Amino acid sequence: MADYLLEIGLEEIPAHLVTESENQLIERIKNFFSDNLLDYKKIQTFSTPRRLAVLVHDLSNYSQSKDEELRGPSLKVAKDESGNWSRAAEGFARSQGTSPAEFDERDGYVYLNKHIEGVSAEEILKKIGIEVVEKMKFSTYMKWADFKLEYVRPIRWLVSLLDSKIVPFQILDVKADRFTRGHRFLSGGKISISEAGDYEETLNNAYVIVDAKVRKNSIRNQIRKIADTNDWNLHVDPDLLEEVNNIVEYPTAFAGVFDDKYLNLPEIVLTTSMRDNQRFFYVTNKQGKILPHFISVRNGDSNQIENVVKGNEKVLVARLEDAEFFFEEDQKHNIDFFMKKAERLVFHEKIGTMTEHMKRVEKIAALLANQLAFNDQEKKDLKRAANIYKFDLTTAMVGEFAELQGTMAGIYAKIFGENQTVCQALSEQYLPTSSEGDLPKSKVGAMLALADKFDTLFSFFAAGIIPSGSNDPYGLRRAALGIVRIIGQQKWNFSVSKLLHSLKTAVDKHEDGFLIDFADTKEISRKVIEFFLDRIRQQSSDIRYDLLDASTGKVNEGIINYIFKRVRILASHVADPDFRDVIEALTRVQNLAEKNKSNVEIDPELFVTNSEKRLYQLTKDKDPIVLLSKGDHTVYQFLASLKEPINNYFDENMIMDKNPIIKNNRVAQINLLNNLISSLGDLRKVVVK
Repeated sequence: MADYLLEIGLEEIPAHLVTESENQLIERIKNFFSDNLLDYKKIQTFSTPRRLAVLVHDLSNYSQSKDEELRGPSLKVAKDESGNWSRAAEGFARSQGTSPAEFDERDGYVYLNKHIEGVSAEEILKKIGIEVVEKMKFSTYMKWADFKLEYVRPIRWLVSLLDSKIVPFQILDVKADRFTRGHRFLSGGKISISEAGDYEETLNNAYVIVDAKVRKNSIRNQIRKIADTNDWNLHVDPDLLEEVNNIVEYPTAFAGVFDDKYLNLPEIVLTTSMRDNQRFFYVTNKQGKILPHFISVRNGDSNQIENVVKGNEKVLVARLEDAEFFFEEDQKHNIDFFMKKAERLVFHEKIGTMTEHMKRVEKIAALLANQLAFNDQEKKDLKRAANIYKFDLTTAMVGEFAELQGTMAGIYAKIFGENQTVCQALSEQYLPTSSEGDLPKSKVGAMLALADKFDTLFSFFAAGIIPSGSNDPYGLRRAALGIVRIIGQQKWNFSVSKLLHSLKTAVDKHEDGFLIDFADTKEISRKVIEFFLDRIRQQSSDIRYDLLDASTGKVNEGIINYIFKRVRILASHVADPDFRDVIEALTRVQNLAEKNKSNVEIDPELFVTNSEKRLYQLTKDKDPIVLLSKGDHTVYQFLASLKEPINNYFDENMIMDKNPIIKNNRVAQINLLNNLISSLGDLRKVVVK
């Protein structure tokens, strides 16, 4: 048993990539050992801005031995007409280091039973550079010098130690050895690691806390101590703490101060300046009012910390001075002034201006508001919000603090005299900003955000700008997921296809200079709905694959809330005692209907048997959307109640009756029933065997 250390030394990795790179490295290491049959007790991972590392404890000296059976060529190929071994057989034996005499013959082939002895860990680890380090994948890459290899950042050193022995490998011009690097400023030159197990202590002595969890706890404890000492309420944003942790190797926390005159700025401006621009933690008093202080973390020790404090205070004050100036200047104008400037903003060169985008959003919002029975005041507020919601893009504040767009629209709208509903809607227009981000809290804000995202999707898809692979520069996947989540929250039922068709009718492609052509609404709708289905599948990854496939199949108009609901509905009934019987009855109808399409109107006078009459009476007036409005599971419960009537129907009736009139009427009835069943999706995809 031995300990093995691998360290990849790099130029500073972007903070947002450090943790995911560390996680990827350990997964690749685990797979590497599994593939090579090397046992170990546990693996520790380490990361800082300048390194990714693993320390493997109690690694076996040899890989496991194994016996395997290899199949060679067929006997027709392996032997000639005289029964002698052919060149193919001899070549196969030679490649395995044996002779044809060792072959077994059966099932028309030759087989070789081979015992493979374990390989030394040292020999296996020599491949770790090629099979692990070079195969790492990143969202951001760099090339350096004349090398072809692309990596997250240039590789500067490599450590590869099996206990005290160097395990050699090389990447580009960097050879693995025992030398690491300490803190860039507090520790000079190369540092030798005697034993793999000494790694953490060696770097700690060189002012590097290499364990990310230990480093984060140190930061958390230091900043809390400062806050407690000063009787401040500390606001620790988990994402900010993660980012700070990934930009330092030896953290030392400190507190700073700024003039309380800047407290007249909106709090979001203050917190954004501190959190997003300077990576500072802000503090409040016991009543929650923000205080003119901040806490930050230095990458280094406490030596001359006073100068560090002054420098950070100076930088923050410069940002706040700018914010104060822009805030005052913006208030000298009004919304009409900024909207006039917005006419020059381009939404996309293939789509048109921001003003044209806003006009389409207004139309979408109005169409949906009418369909979803918004009251007159809500419609009025929605129209006003849609008319002005992008005005803040031309303000000086958003020009300097782009991350405040939308937020500043709400703040300025209040200052300029808009009502609270409009102000809140403007501030919520971008929500949600991430897959798990906050959703709009107001009804008008939710509709504004929804309409904006819908037009973005419709317009980009109509222009042929559709994400492929991982490439999504305009955030269309995020927009689609936001739509799914907003609709799910608000429980709004409407057809995406009908919405797009209504928009096309309302907006002629030449009206107001619109560049977008919505002519082929059927194709755009198909692509957009499939795009939504991908997002719904992503949101439902906890559900069994066949249920997910079934419930996202048979989609025509794209009623997103209904699709999202039926995913959960179907999954929630899979454990019912009669689930299999219900699905088999329903899919019997679907299979027959898919093979025999019909638009013929049913004539009840042509019914022959009681089972026909009963099934018709049970289903003739049923609408899945109406059923759903009575409760999420009403649709399934209704369809499940048809199990016996459907089975009786098939027992008593020959669908393909010799009388064509009877046959056509029964096929029409099957198709009507299929339309109801398909409200839960393509149930033929459910695995019940």
